[in-house]
Amino acid sequence: MTQAPRFGLPRTLASLRNYVDGQFVETGKTFDNVSPLDGTLLAKVHEADAALVDRAVKAARKALNGPWGAMSVQERAQLLYKVADVIERRFDEFVAAEVADTGRPIAQARALDIYRGMANLRTFADLGKVANGEYFETRLANGQDLMNYTVRKPLGVVASICPWNLPLLSMTWKAGPALICGNTMVVKPSEETPSSATLLAEAFDEAGVPPGVFNLVHGFGPGSAGEAMTQHPGVDAVTFTGESRTGAAIMKAVADGVKDISFELGGKNGAIVFEDCDFDKAVDGIVKSSFTNSGQVCLCSERVFVQRSIFDRFVAALKARTEALSIGWPDEEGVFMGSLISHEHRDKVLSYYRLAVEEGATVVTGGGVPKFGDARDNGAFVQPTIWTGLPDTARCMREEVFGPVCHLSPFDTEEEVIARVNDTAYGLAGCVWTTNLSRAHRVSRQFHAGIVWINTWFSRDLRTPFGGSKLSGIGREGGRYSLDFYSETTNICVAI
Repeated sequence: MTQAPRFGLPRTLASLRNYVDGQFVETGKTFDNVSPLDGTLLAKVHEADAALVDRAVKAARKALNGPWGAMSVQERAQLLYKVADVIERRFDEFVAAEVADTGRPIAQARALDIYRGMANLRTFADLGKVANGEYFETRLANGQDLMNYTVRKPLGVVASICPWNLPLLSMTWKAGPALICGNTMVVKPSEETPSSATLLAEAFDEAGVPPGVFNLVHGFGPGSAGEAMTQHPGVDAVTFTGESRTGAAIMKAVADGVKDISFELGGKNGAIVFEDCDFDKAVDGIVKSSFTNSGQVCLCSERVFVQRSIFDRFVAALKARTEALSIGWPDEEGVFMGSLISHEHRDKVLSYYRLAVEEGATVVTGGGVPKFGDARDNGAFVQPTIWTGLPDTARCMREEVFGPVCHLSPFDTEEEVIARVNDTAYGLAGCVWTTNLSRAHRVSRQFHAGIVWINTWFSRDLRTPFGGSKLSGIGREGGRYSLDFYSETTNICVAI
């Protein structure tokens, strides 16, 4: 493993430290942060143990009962804006950190990840300032008048365990509403993507947020920082984004304490392409919804159902568009796909590529590893892949691959495709491609999913609810839904 990656980190991130009680903390144990682009060493990461997590939780409790808890929502909003301003001023450093850790194209990191990181903090700062309670007047049978009103109070110390696919976006999506509601946090980024999280801790420190409000601990799950966070009695709520199996394990860990939880888990999302769609836009949309971020988005479309009358034409067009995609270095002109997050994840995705063939899939395109003849051959790249021919019961149609892959199936009737798209243990997202307005509304309402897009994908209004059902998660976040989760609501009843 060499020490000179093509896409390195900002100079300050050669050693990634924890951030606890307003101090950057080194530990006696480190692990490697490795580039998924070429396998080179990016940084040494200081792993937090249970004792450091305990310090972080106690610091969060102290801040909750101290300066942070005494602040008004307007004062908290001003500080969140300052954090966002630091991110904006150090924008290129955050981009470099995201690209180095994830291997995604620079254009995506600039347009999506870092932009959304700032927007999350600013949006929830604004929403917190205008959040309102409820008010009711009641007259009892004996003539007594009552006045009832609700107030929001913080839940307390929130443990936030974040994913590797959209690191800064996911972390600020949790931190913005949690902090504006007056909570304090202990945050663990994925061990795969520790860099932008460390920069975010620097931004909180530079913005003057009181010590203990935002604490960052690096590490893994079982036997490391993640397990220590979920089992800590001083944690009042856990929010987690990641695999469904990990979510189930966290549920068991917090069950005895009956802690509040919010989970955004996996998906095996379906997209429906009707014969009356805008054909070119539908093809372009499926390319984006299947292969963006190398398919490593929980919202990606892995199951695509195409009406039989246009099926062959659609398969051919999608094949041509997919084979024209540029895969490579993040800074290459027009690059669409970078690497997967790690060699370990690449092995998982490639195992599904092999399984699909064993199950009888026709590989329309892809199914392997691209060859570059340079350092990228040491990276975690795979080819974007299209399958046809699998039955709905195949494992590759039931299990989330989380890679750049989609399976195309023909269908005949609206009733048939609705039943098939809902035949899954997940319930996160879906897409409908049609120019028939009535059909669009009719079909989208029948999806068993938390969000359905019509003639688009991945578009978001941060005020709207986001989340899934079944194996895709518990609860909704976004707008007032986030404020509701991160608040303890108390009703006050006054006899007049």
